[in-house]
Amino acid sequence: MSDRYDQNMYRFLLITSLAVGTAANAHAQTKSRLDVDRSGRKLVTAKTDKAIDKGLRWLASQQNRDGSFGSPGGLSENVGVTSLAGLAFVSSGSTPDRGPYGKQVAAATDYLLTRAQPGGLILSPDSNQPMYGHGFATLFLAEVYGMVQRKDMRPKLSRAIKLIISSQNKDGGWRYTPRARDADVSVTVCQMMALRAAKNAGFAVPRETVDKCVLYLRKCQNEDGGFRYQLESARDSMFPRSAAALVGLYSAGIYSGKEVSAGLNYLTRYQPSPTVRINAYYFYGHYYGAQAMWQAGGKYWFDWYPAIRDDLLKNQSPDGRWRDTQPSVGPRYATAMALLVLQTPNNLLPIFQR
Repeated sequence: MSDRYDQNMYRFLLITSLAVGTAANAHAQTKSRLDVDRSGRKLVTAKTDKAIDKGLRWLASQQNRDGSFGSPGGLSENVGVTSLAGLAFVSSGSTPDRGPYGKQVAAATDYLLTRAQPGGLILSPDSNQPMYGHGFATLFLAEVYGMVQRKDMRPKLSRAIKLIISSQNKDGGWRYTPRARDADVSVTVCQMMALRAAKNAGFAVPRETVDKCVLYLRKCQNEDGGFRYQLESARDSMFPRSAAALVGLYSAGIYSGKEVSAGLNYLTRYQPSPTVRINAYYFYGHYYGAQAMWQAGGKYWFDWYPAIRDDLLKNQSPDGRWRDTQPSVGPRYATAMALLVLQTPNNLLPIFQR
């Protein structure tokens, strides 16, 4: 990475840190993060940078006029895909109306705000599982709000956060719709990350909500270190949701302990290699897997990132996109997820930062 890149990232992190602390503390914390993470960025090779640039250009070309992203016939004008695409651009260093993809970030932000309902739900036009999209949208908007402090965003974002808090079920989790009935690990982690981003941006999040979520995730962990889908059913461990659950614990501020160690040991079985490839929910799983290993750091990260990096580069299309094994999901989702994984060492998203 160039000195100019380090300087730009330093300024970016310093600005966001100033929003939550004193200038002196922000300067010291930011410098410390940069010193720690420079070694991680060495894994982002020139070939990786080229792949990221191609992917970003392709993704930017796919944005709809209204600012949304989505696949025709599948997740069209989807708030979740729009949010993930926006996060991919922010991970490259762009912010609303600033940077090479500033216009795309601003347009995605404005689109999501138009999809905010009076009751707080950020809803895709054709969604039948709205809490997935709502969680990703709240996460993205909270990240953006932390950067730009737009006054018109706060009321809608505040209602979105309150909806998450009020729809938590008795066990501590969330499900597809904002009704406090059953829950599953996947949707639960999505809401947990949104709440962490909201707290980072200065919004109040009850400790009770976080503690109940942690209890739910702990109950969902199996003896092998992986996580089941639900408490009542689908009790087998799987890599994608296990990676997500571990990130959910990190989002609650739990970075060590027996559940974290067991979870990391379970995930290492699925490190990409010529003989290990996850076909079901590949991009979803590795989106969370990369975050889990980045937070774990050390050998976990230095073994994992080159493996997933090389797997992604091998499977990128010549025009810059990635394709998902689920046709209904589409390449815009897959490309956004791949870019988030490859750009994790940039450390520009507060939600990803150690």
